[in-house]
Amino acid sequence: MKYESKINGVCARSCSVEVEDGKFIDGEFCGGCDGNHKGLISLLRGMDVDEAAKRLEGITCGFRNTSCPDQLSIVLKKISERENLKIKNI
Repeated sequence: MKYESKINGVCARSCSVEVEDGKFIDGEFCGGCDGNHKGLISLLRGMDVDEAAKRLEGITCGFRNTSCPDQLSIVLKKISERENLKIKNI
């Protein structure tokens, strides 16, 4: 399933994430450092969403107290929670 979310405190304005069976399939950022985002997305493909969120959480960028990876971790946590609720409601 594909999810889109606004992100805050970074150069990128939003990101989209595709998740299937708890695995990170693909993603894209709107704005920000294109090459870094492509590298990040490439490294995450096939990774468990919870593991990806755990690894990205707390990364900062320059003087900011967040970063695109940190913002992505927040999005991934929300997706994981939402997916777990769907499983529980079946």
